Amino acid sequence: MSKGDANPKESSPFINSSDATEKSQKYDGKHMALFEEEMETSPMVSTMISSLANYSSLPQGSKEHEEEADNEEEDKKKKKPVKAPQLGTLMGVYLPCIQNIFGVILFLRMTWMVGIGGVIGSFIIVFMCCSTTMLTAISMSAIATNGVVPAGGSYYMISRSLGPEFGGAVGICFYLGTTFAGAMYILGSIELLLVYILPQAAIFKMEGLEGAEAEAAMLNNMRVYGTIVLSFMATVVFVGVKYVNKLALLFLACVILSILAVYAGVIKTAIEPPDFPVCLLGNRPLISKGFDVCAKTLESGNGTVTTKLWSVFCDSPFLNATCDEYFVNNNVSFIQGIPGVMSGILKENLFGNYLEKGDLVAKKGIATVEGPDDTLTNSNRYVLADITSFFTLLVGIYFPSVTGIMAGSNRSGDLRDAQKSIPIGTIMAITTTSIVYMSAVILFGACIEGVVLRDKFGEGVNGNLVIGTLAWPSPWVIVIGSFFSTCGAGLQSLTGAPRLMQAISRDGVVPILRVFGHGKANGEPTWALLLTAGICEIGILIASLDAVAPILSMFFLMCYMFVNLACALQTLLRTPNWRPRFNYYHWALSFLGMSLCLSLMFICSWFYAIVAMVIAGSIYKYIEFRGAEKEWGDGIRGISLSAARYALMRLEEGPPHTKNWRPQLLVLVSTDVEQNVEQPRLLSLTNQLKAGKGLTIVGTALAGTYLENHPQAQRAEQSLRKLMETEKVKGFCQVTISSNMRDATSHLLQASGLGGLMHNTVLVSWPRNWKQADDLQTWRDFIELVRETTAAHLALLVPKNIAAFPSNGERFSEGHIDVWWIVHDGGMLMLLPFLLRQHKVWRKCKMRIFTVAQMDDNSIQMKKDLTTFLYHLRIDAEVEVVEMHDSDISAYTYEKTLVMEQRSQILKQINLTKTEREREIQSITDSSRGSIRRKNPAVVTTQLSVTEEQPGVSSKVEKPEEEVQLIHDSTSPTSPATPLTPASEGGAQTPGSAQVQMTWTEKADGEPAKPPGASTPQGIKDIFNMKPEWENLNQSNVRRMHTALRLNGVIVKKSSEAKLVLLNMPGPPNNRSGDENYMEFLEVLTEGLNRVLLVRGGGREVITIYS
Repeated sequence: MSKGDANPKESSPFINSSDATEKSQKYDGKHMALFEEEMETSPMVSTMISSLANYSSLPQGSKEHEEEADNEEEDKKKKKPVKAPQLGTLMGVYLPCIQNIFGVILFLRMTWMVGIGGVIGSFIIVFMCCSTTMLTAISMSAIATNGVVPAGGSYYMISRSLGPEFGGAVGICFYLGTTFAGAMYILGSIELLLVYILPQAAIFKMEGLEGAEAEAAMLNNMRVYGTIVLSFMATVVFVGVKYVNKLALLFLACVILSILAVYAGVIKTAIEPPDFPVCLLGNRPLISKGFDVCAKTLESGNGTVTTKLWSVFCDSPFLNATCDEYFVNNNVSFIQGIPGVMSGILKENLFGNYLEKGDLVAKKGIATVEGPDDTLTNSNRYVLADITSFFTLLVGIYFPSVTGIMAGSNRSGDLRDAQKSIPIGTIMAITTTSIVYMSAVILFGACIEGVVLRDKFGEGVNGNLVIGTLAWPSPWVIVIGSFFSTCGAGLQSLTGAPRLMQAISRDGVVPILRVFGHGKANGEPTWALLLTAGICEIGILIASLDAVAPILSMFFLMCYMFVNLACALQTLLRTPNWRPRFNYYHWALSFLGMSLCLSLMFICSWFYAIVAMVIAGSIYKYIEFRGAEKEWGDGIRGISLSAARYALMRLEEGPPHTKNWRPQLLVLVSTDVEQNVEQPRLLSLTNQLKAGKGLTIVGTALAGTYLENHPQAQRAEQSLRKLMETEKVKGFCQVTISSNMRDATSHLLQASGLGGLMHNTVLVSWPRNWKQADDLQTWRDFIELVRETTAAHLALLVPKNIAAFPSNGERFSEGHIDVWWIVHDGGMLMLLPFLLRQHKVWRKCKMRIFTVAQMDDNSIQMKKDLTTFLYHLRIDAEVEVVEMHDSDISAYTYEKTLVMEQRSQILKQINLTKTEREREIQSITDSSRGSIRRKNPAVVTTQLSVTEEQPGVSSKVEKPEEEVQLIHDSTSPTSPATPLTPASEGGAQTPGSAQVQMTWTEKADGEPAKPPGASTPQGIKDIFNMKPEWENLNQSNVRRMHTALRLNGVIVKKSSEAKLVLLNMPGPPNNRSGDENYMEFLEVLTEGLNRVLLVRGGGREVITIYS
């Protein structure tokens, strides 16, 4: 049994593997002979299991670097066996998470937060944030244990669970969050350096500066040093990531030692509180830099002498000097900054004390004397609030200290058992850090004086880091430890963020970012590192830790929100592939986590929250329109399927109301030998009718068997999709294969759509060359299609001369859309022009409606009624009533009918044997020649080969030789058929009660057609003047030809200049023997018109006057 090749590509170990042939030979003659033919495409179960067991999920860069060896043969010789990942839960997940969660905020802002927000307020903030990360970790654990998680961590999990659009948007948000986190860590390390470790290193000196000037100098120092440190760190990351990883343990040790030092200091305060006196003037703490002794004067042997503090507030060191009024009225005292855990100071620190920018940080409970008009003087000597503080600001600043929970899942490729280690390690790390944070809030409030807690930079305690004053054995333990840990965290961010960007780029979901997928030969993301450094510099130019923290809070909260959403969706949808090994999750917990994330976003900053959402939304829409289409089996697709199923079930409850009716089109197109669409303008018309709304199915039919013609069907489908994309038609395409085109089209008509989402209108082009002998089947299929749409109660739209219809890029600046409303079809003729005029091609065209008045109709009243009807329909159109009085049937009509019937007989003879055919040719052509000699040639029209591209009423006589050529066509079928006599065409048909359209097998007034030879006063001018060849004509056909010619004459007269003519399409004859005559009647009816849309209603009302 061959071992797996440890190839991380998801499909390669299973199907079409390179040694398939060897496998098939290997099993010859054994017990698996029955499955010999399957071996070439499907591997044996034993091989597949072996491949799965040896699956490797190495990090992307190193794996690809291994695969890019010189060639396969050298690869086999040189390739070393891949070392299996060995990291367990402690080293692989728990400790990295601890290192990432504990960070700069704990050391630099935690004490200040407790002082400003109070112990209760701070505890609520910590509890909310820790609960959010714990719920997110539970959701993340469920996703991470649902199958193998390759290297890529959180981005991989979100994108594969929520799809490329959400995955790309959230992935970029997570990337931005990680990048800004790097900026925050760098700013934290610079603050530690310039405020606590080496203040004299400041380039912009702050000595003697007050207020805004001092603040500006500090920010400029942060910007300069921040840029220098960022450049150094980016260089370190570029030169070698392995050094960063090796230093990670050292940085982690610094963090743990610092926290242990704080706890040790707390214990020591219970036994022996440290000596950190805070000097107060009245109730105002003083900055300790300007003096050495906390007193106004000192007693010495020579008398009373003034101190440095006196010099600060007075104009001279003498006792009679003029001093600050507040300094004179209040005493100087000092209190212990760290009274100890047993001192009961917790009571004072329970509640918040929010300050405005520039407010004094004052001690509660101490008497102070202030004059009514006292203004704050010598403000640079007191401890002041540097920013305006409020509860939501504290949430935004604190939240970054609980981020970092993804550190374990980001290392999934290095873990021995990721599905076991990620949940245990992450949840344990969050539990540990949450306990530390919550206990820190209480212990800080119980050990440290309130004015010291509110003193952000430790100005009242000799410029010490406030948390450092609590540490044992020395404040420097915390200062040095936190400096190294923040530097290490910054390096980790600059290492992780470019890899995340590289993963997004290589996925190809955001085309504009593809350049950042390239890197060095070993897979290191050089371009992504440059981008990360650039974005990081933006954070450093902001220069304030308090301003940067809420920004990255937004991006992390958005990322966590979507992790919760992914888990909740997968759980509720019950996707078959959703089988996490981690069982302690629930959709309600995920929704609670998602709600908390969303709430915290707006609590932190509604403005930043909206900006973050706009960024994510923009990325989402960009990926949706421009991104590569990916199918990752994501949850959003599952939602779409569930929503579609629900909607389809609702649609099934009943037919749509007339108000909701819109044409749901089935567009039938034909393809050539290369499977290219022959009538692309049909799709242009579809776009103009639909404007992207409703259902559109574009279908084509192929003749043959499915097994043999499957490749052609695929090509045809691709061709349809491409054309739909070009014409911007939103919908579906379908290709049906059957033994003949007639059946294939019928199957398409019956089987398209699903449930309530069915087509109600068929759009098909007029058969162009239907008069050609080799296209006989085309018009027969067309008439059958008309019959089938009528039977199925579907509306039918037939554009004639489709090549002349406008493309989507054309614009009509003027013109008319003319509607010839002859019979009521449910309102289709009213609705279609309205829909067309919504499109920019037809927008400037005006609508005209013509209707025909008979002898007994009151045309004035008809026009008035029609105008009122259109007013109620809210449709703007000109109305005209055309009067058509009864008139004699002209000789031209008789000749037209004669030629039509002769052609009909010729078509029937095509299927006869050769001898019978020659005999029929002779008799038909003889009688035809005789009639031509006897009549006026200018009146006769013989349209045997007139195609759609030859419009005009006065077509000239064609030679009888063309008739002979038509009969002798070599491609015509030769199977014998029984000829039907013309008499059978005129059989009477009774119109059914549901019949809406007038058909050619009945008269306009519904009376049965009379048998041939019968004469009527209206029909024949003078029976004694009839020519011999007219006597045997079917009088029913004569009347129909008369109607077609008269209607055509009126339409051409009124609408020859119209941009489009819409016309009622008569139904086909119930007796199939008159099919060829039906096509001729329609040809005569529409002759001389450039663009015609024949419309046949579906037997239901489609437009209403009601609201």
